[in-house]
Amino acid sequence: STPEMSGLGAPLIQVLFGVTPTAYGVAGIFSAAAIVFFAYIGFDIVATAAEETKNPRRDMPIGIIGSLIVCTTLYVAVSLVVVGMVPYSQLSSAAPLADAFRAVGQPWLATVISIGAIAGLTTVVLIMMLGQSRVLFVMSRDNLLPKGLATVHPRFGTPARVTILIGTVTALLAGFIPLSALAELVNIGTLFAFVVVSIAVIVLRRTRPDLPRAFRTPVVPLVPILAVLASIYLMANLPVETWLRFLIWMAVGIAVYFVYGRRHSRVARRHLGAQDAPRG
Repeated sequence: STPEMSGLGAPLIQVLFGVTPTAYGVAGIFSAAAIVFFAYIGFDIVATAAEETKNPRRDMPIGIIGSLIVCTTLYVAVSLVVVGMVPYSQLSSAAPLADAFRAVGQPWLATVISIGAIAGLTTVVLIMMLGQSRVLFVMSRDNLLPKGLATVHPRFGTPARVTILIGTVTALLAGFIPLSALAELVNIGTLFAFVVVSIAVIVLRRTRPDLPRAFRTPVVPLVPILAVLASIYLMANLPVETWLRFLIWMAVGIAVYFVYGRRHSRVARRHLGAQDAPRG
């Protein structure tokens, strides 16, 4: 097992329940899943580009589920090969693939893998920036953020201002914050979004059964409940300091909503318009 962590670096589950984190076994799988979850975020973010697909009802499930199956299969296959090359207890946490090939006398392959890892990380960052730009674009279009951010480039047809803003912020964060801290913050934010969406599926099925649904979650409420429990458990395996950053980030978002978004949103203006409309 790994040395027991303490203070803000300890996982929340250890602080609350005294569960010591381990690197191996079933508990180690869940601890690692909370971190490697970063590699799976791109599949969820693809859904934010649904407006840019020709037939989202057909194309989005095929794209998300198909790529998820392919990538998961490759991840499992690579893991099996690596632990067959080098005992799992001798793999480093920093660069296990590269170290495995160095251990069997193939350092040139370790270099190729390191380059591939950089390329893979770059694609994850790019797809996250794509998803974030579309989220902010929709929020701006709904007046939850300043309307000027919803401007579309006349030539490329993309939300140019939002894209430039996100690129600038991403560069600043990458320059001043460690990658591991960013990955954990992104993970906890995405897992929390999964929790909210899963709960919303249950609530909307009861409160708004009349809404048109291009995608229907099967076996409700069992599937959403399992998704909530799994997400919360993975979140509990993240460090306390990540939770504190997440709470601060949430507080900033809530403040922006109540200071600006709540008063300027389309829903608020529509509600005020209905109240001001003449009654006869």
